[in-house]
Amino acid sequence: MADRHLLRGDGTALPSGLLDQVLQEADITDISRATIRQCTAVGNELERRAGVPFTHLEIGVPGIPACPVGIAAQKAALDSGIASIYPVINGLPELKEHASAFVKAFIDVDIAPRGIVPTVGSMQGSFNLILECAQLHPEKDTILYICPGFPPHGRQPDVLGIRNLFFDIYEYRDGRLRGKLESYLSGGRVAAILYSNPNNPAWICLTEEELRIIGECATKYDVIVLEDMAYLCMDFRRDMSRPFEPPFQPTVAKYTDNYVLLLSGSKIFSYAGERIAVACISDRLYEREYPALRARYGIGSFGDNYILTFLYVASSGTSHSAQYALSAMFQAAVEGRYDFVKEVREYGLRSKRSREIFERHGFYLVYDKDMEQTISDGFFYTVGYRDLDNRRLVSDLLRCGIIAIALNTTGSGQCGIRVCVSRLLSEEDFRLLDERLDLFVELQKNKRHELCNGR
Repeated sequence: MADRHLLRGDGTALPSGLLDQVLQEADITDISRATIRQCTAVGNELERRAGVPFTHLEIGVPGIPACPVGIAAQKAALDSGIASIYPVINGLPELKEHASAFVKAFIDVDIAPRGIVPTVGSMQGSFNLILECAQLHPEKDTILYICPGFPPHGRQPDVLGIRNLFFDIYEYRDGRLRGKLESYLSGGRVAAILYSNPNNPAWICLTEEELRIIGECATKYDVIVLEDMAYLCMDFRRDMSRPFEPPFQPTVAKYTDNYVLLLSGSKIFSYAGERIAVACISDRLYEREYPALRARYGIGSFGDNYILTFLYVASSGTSHSAQYALSAMFQAAVEGRYDFVKEVREYGLRSKRSREIFERHGFYLVYDKDMEQTISDGFFYTVGYRDLDNRRLVSDLLRCGIIAIALNTTGSGQCGIRVCVSRLLSEEDFRLLDERLDLFVELQKNKRHELCNGR
């Protein structure tokens, strides 16, 4: 029988008073509203006080070694002396060429190298795109999020002082999406729509019909679509690993010219530590002239402003050596020398196994379907437990040695948590998850018993 002595050496959950104390010290009044990093900090402190490692499901750190092609290229670039040279602000020429070929090979979209722009991770890419989009038209001051989504994306407009709206797609799949989008877009204030596909955290994948609807609405209402492809080709129900061969990664770019694709090295190539990504601006959007931008900055085109105004003042370019790494990885993938999809397929295996453990302990999938299909196994999924609200669910899991974030922080209207499988690396990790969920179930039984006895 598995060793049940998980926390404090006696097989019992951490006392609620200890969690309350740690939350008070961290200035967190409601753990279900805490950011990813706050949840990590709280978990780390509880971990330290308990003296045992916790199960980390809260943060999407890659759980696969970084692509060796990128490491070799970055080392060679550093050895050549480029660390002392500022990178060209619009990007390394070979990176732009190889990224353009990568987009064609795996997404089947033509974007000229000029519109491929390196950024300090997709976070910087989206941050500056949100800022620029909110300045294109005086009357358009709002960013619309199709949720659930990556929590920091929703915080970016708050930091910038830009109005934002969001809705949970849970009830608006397929044809119902059009009416919901138009209810927001018809007001004339939405400048951009942002979402991830595959979705973080629900791992739902938008259908071609849904992408068509988004694209048609973007064209009709002159809105920019910011499509985050952090988990490119990771819908493992279809094999998208072969360059220049269908099936390709689905995209809104098939249905509108008003788009920017965000491709990150973090998950595709497990290159998160170097903070390297590219924003891929459609040819037509890159060239489009905006009088409001020209009046404000003396530059009219969307693409030139993004590079020479917004990115320039934000960071004056992107890590020189990391650009060489990303360039080499894109090239190797396009040429078939590096199968990144094969590498990341490991996440699907971890997802399937951990989902079975959660379901065996009475948890259910919150976002469980892509229309009629069960969601793919991948980097994330979402689970809930009986009638527990987000605050109680996250709190009780923490007391049992499991760290996760609540779904409401992702813009979801559902109760549950996001599960990230990247740090479930070994047999021991799965064993501990199983044991700690045993402890969680026992904690719920004890609480119900106390409630029934009027305590």
